[in-house]
Amino acid sequence: MNSQTEVAPGDGVHPGNPVKVDRYTTAARINHWITAASLVLLAISGLALFHPSLFFLTKLFGGGEMTRMLHPWIGVVLFFSFMGLFFRFWRLNLWNRTDNVWLSRLRDVLGGHDENLPEVGKYNAGQKMVFWSMSILIIVLITSGLVIWQQYFSQYTTVDQQRVAMLVHAIAAIVVICVWIVHVYAAIWVRGTISAMTRGQVTGGWAWRHHRRWLKELVTGKP
Repeated sequence: MNSQTEVAPGDGVHPGNPVKVDRYTTAARINHWITAASLVLLAISGLALFHPSLFFLTKLFGGGEMTRMLHPWIGVVLFFSFMGLFFRFWRLNLWNRTDNVWLSRLRDVLGGHDENLPEVGKYNAGQKMVFWSMSILIIVLITSGLVIWQQYFSQYTTVDQQRVAMLVHAIAAIVVICVWIVHVYAAIWVRGTISAMTRGQVTGGWAWRHHRRWLKELVTGKP
């Protein structure tokens, strides 16, 4: 039996018709949307600098010079904002045996056959994979970004190191964008998910269907 807690500070159940379940606090939601906005701005500004055919996107930031100046600073905001999310939720994203079973039944996940899936906690295996992928990729982006941030760090690195860092940075950025697309698609696909991050609450029925073990711990107080 898994004794790992699935409850975060601020989670709670409110009886009613329908039952309402607190999933995210106001602070967590603000933290999430700052991270999301930073990631979108980074993706647009990064693509604008990545290829001449996309240079027109720099107009959104006041031109090429301004885009070049703002891009790394937005990256710093993203890094610290995501660290806030990381320290809030990393324990809830630790892998367990239930996640292996959930992944092995991915066909049922995609087919909407929730009755064939194991009871999961606050996050399922797919959400955990997004979380840890983002954690690793953002660290790769910030470290490679510092190497190529010539205004402040060029004297500490060689040209060859900067070239390698540029390649690593570009590859990591492309993967991050792909992971972000999967994350957004999943949030839209699973009806009721977006309201959790906009209003902070979900219905008891939603929690019972998608995160039953989390709901049970909330009600019983036992992992």
